[in-house]
Amino acid sequence: MTTTQSFVPSVHSTTAMVQAVDVHKSYGRLEVLKGIDLEVAPKEVFCLVGPSGSGKSTFLRCINHLEKIDAGSLSVDGELVGYRRVGDRLHVLRDREVARKREEIGMVFQRFNLFPHMTALQNIMEGPIQVRGESKAVARERAMALLDRVGLKDKYGAYPGQLSGGQQQRVAIARALAMQPKLMLFDEPTSALDPELVGEVLDVMRGLAEDGMTMIVVTHEMAFAREVGDALVFMDGGVVVESGHPREVLTNPQHARTKAFLGKVR
Repeated sequence: MTTTQSFVPSVHSTTAMVQAVDVHKSYGRLEVLKGIDLEVAPKEVFCLVGPSGSGKSTFLRCINHLEKIDAGSLSVDGELVGYRRVGDRLHVLRDREVARKREEIGMVFQRFNLFPHMTALQNIMEGPIQVRGESKAVARERAMALLDRVGLKDKYGAYPGQLSGGQQQRVAIARALAMQPKLMLFDEPTSALDPELVGEVLDVMRGLAEDGMTMIVVTHEMAFAREVGDALVFMDGGVVVESGHPREVLTNPQHARTKAFLGKVR
């Protein structure tokens, strides 16, 4: 089956982990993404900021093919998201192929979405066992190592209801890492947490950045973006309004919309 959607021809960068060229996405008459152009390099911490409804979360979901773009070109590690190019035609990937590609991209949501009837350890083991067919022994060893990495090794037997919000989010990060992704997407991972719990999640994310994980982070934590981010994009109304190094954009924004937004969140 070939797609009838409009795609912009592009030469994919050999160095980009994520490349978006004129990406559009609508829900009925509501145009959410109005031509997004950006590029994320390997090992880069790429921060997306902007008001609610600006299209940030939708863009993340398009990268993970939880949503299909309507026009433009979107690729991860040089491969089109959701499509295969054969000559000058694009073929829609089958659901099984999409799922296989999605395994390579970890995603952490605002809500933790842990299985309430499973322990922290079981939540982390589930994906590698069920999706990749790993043995329980291999999955358990990696899960315990990841729990240690996020500072929760002693909570391996706890159920989500016995954990704080910050602890649940750290388990959710470990669960995403258990699939050994090449790219991590974070959709406002601290927005549902009490203020005193935010730091423990951001510390885990700092550690991932230090280890060289490529990350796209939708966040309102400007201090984190300034300290850890390598690049920052301010989105509003479905477009990229301003971009640059986080410290430059946050310290000296050039666009009036960026200045107004930062004035409210500081």
